[in-house]
Amino acid sequence: MTLPPFDLQGWDAADVRDPYPVYQRYLAASPVHAVDGNYYVFGHAAASKVLSSQVFGRRSGSGGGPVPSGHSVLRTMVENWLVFLDPPRHTELRAVLNKEFSPTVVSNLRERITTIAKELLAELPSQGAFDLVESFSAPFPILVISELLGVPRDHWDWLRGQAVDLQEASSSRAARNPDAHKIAEGAARELHAYFTDLARRRRADPGVDLVSLMVSAQTRGEPLSSDEIVATCVHLMTAGHETTTNVLSKAVLTLASRPAALAELRSSGVTPAAVEELTRFDSPVQAVSRWAYEDSTVDGVPIPRGSKVMVMLGAANRDPARFTAPDELVLDRPAGRNVSFGLGIHYCLGANLARAEIEIGLSLLLGALGEFTVDSAEYPYDMVFHGPSHVTVSRV
Repeated sequence: MTLPPFDLQGWDAADVRDPYPVYQRYLAASPVHAVDGNYYVFGHAAASKVLSSQVFGRRSGSGGGPVPSGHSVLRTMVENWLVFLDPPRHTELRAVLNKEFSPTVVSNLRERITTIAKELLAELPSQGAFDLVESFSAPFPILVISELLGVPRDHWDWLRGQAVDLQEASSSRAARNPDAHKIAEGAARELHAYFTDLARRRRADPGVDLVSLMVSAQTRGEPLSSDEIVATCVHLMTAGHETTTNVLSKAVLTLASRPAALAELRSSGVTPAAVEELTRFDSPVQAVSRWAYEDSTVDGVPIPRGSKVMVMLGAANRDPARFTAPDELVLDRPAGRNVSFGLGIHYCLGANLARAEIEIGLSLLLGALGEFTVDSAEYPYDMVFHGPSHVTVSRV
């Protein structure tokens, strides 16, 4: 059967919730599909090449950024996100942030991560149904990131609302909502003002939080602008919280239909290997974009300079050429090259924090839930940041 040209728009609700059968059909036909001058990469080897090669970068050939003109604060903010920078600026900024956002910082946060998770879980209803996303999966990572940044607790709910509005500018949502960039621009202005003021206060009275560390780096003469400090704070607040929220929510959905795997995790604990497998099995980010800076060839498909390339992370993580029985959840699966957090120079800066949040949060959540059923799950139409907006859970 001839496949229609691939498109990230126009999917029905069932395919949005479970996109993997769709990916399988296209991957079986070819690891790379060309559609109207754009290229969709499904195979793991092809995805790894695009993500790892500096022939493919984050800037379009026309020089345009990820945000259309007319949204000046949002555009400046997003263009200063590490994920949208290319060398040499990316290399300089990453070197600064790697020193300040080290594994030691994350390790020192584990106790606070545990405390935050326990406090949220203590507020769950002892019986009846509740929304897992609203009660735990969404607030948990935003509280952790707020702790990391040194944001006062009484501002956390407000910041989450701004972070959600900012995510309206993601490509899938913006394509369906004509007001998406207007909403995101309003949130960007609020967040820019907030973190500019927070950085100013940390210069006068430093703490041990990440904002203080970035401000002190700037004071020491590191090449870190005020816009980049603000942008990094907002990037961690938005992309970081949504990724972890999606993994936690989808992990519960996955385990609810696999009682043996659920029992295994409850018995042995949520191991680092289990975290890797859960993120591979149902990726929190399904697609990322790149632009070809030179004529190139990926898996035998010529890609001209200036072309847009969409790397389908979810498809690559289910590629049978890379993973044995890719559609099965194997909690002790030998280490593979899971691309959920990217590869190459744009490998996710907050991956260590996300893994710690998932390991600690899911372990405590499964212990607190006891026997449970999932009554329903609702997915927004977003094929980039992929996860349910609501998951109704009932204690048995």
